[in-house]
Amino acid sequence: MTTPVLYDYWRSSASYRVRIALNLKDIAYQAVSIDLQTQQHGGAEHRARNPQGFVPALDIDGSMMTQSLAIIEYLDSRNPAPALLPADPAEAARLRAIAYAIAMEIHPICNPSVVAHHAAAFDGSDDDRKIWMQHFIDKGLRAVEVLANHPASGRFLHGDSAGLADIVLVPQLYNARRWDVPLDDMPRLTAIDAACRDLPAFAAAAPEAVNSAPS
Repeated sequence: MTTPVLYDYWRSSASYRVRIALNLKDIAYQAVSIDLQTQQHGGAEHRARNPQGFVPALDIDGSMMTQSLAIIEYLDSRNPAPALLPADPAEAARLRAIAYAIAMEIHPICNPSVVAHHAAAFDGSDDDRKIWMQHFIDKGLRAVEVLANHPASGRFLHGDSAGLADIVLVPQLYNARRWDVPLDDMPRLTAIDAACRDLPAFAAAAPEAVNSAPS
């Protein structure tokens, strides 16, 4: 069987999610870095993998897959254990809602390309970019903190097993710390984040574990 190839960038939240999922599923892969700083993702070679010019892209089982949540869903179907969502439909929907609140609400508006375009259009400074990031990350995570305060939550967002929602949460908290977003009012999220980062699958996927470049 051909080894899957993950085209990613060390500090990309979406790439971080897929690295965690691959590790949780115990799927060995080869990583190929696509340097976002030098605009490598916009070149013809990478756009042949992903016409959007985004990372990650995963070459697996004869297919080139894009979009982190779609990739993770495929990995969960391909390697059912450990399951990333519980069997109960209502609880699975709750956990998807948490994942989507981050991946579809916080992440898009805080994508560096979006923030850079907004800053350029309105003559924004680096301080303005930071204020933007802090505002939307803080607003989104405060809502997720409330969603996490649920009887089915435990050590992780669902009981004692890390799954889809945790995979999406941890990279977003990494971004929050990168942009100096205060997390004191989010004790539930920070406790879950700490529990996740203690797991080998999460630790091996962390940006600092896959790249030693300065931030």
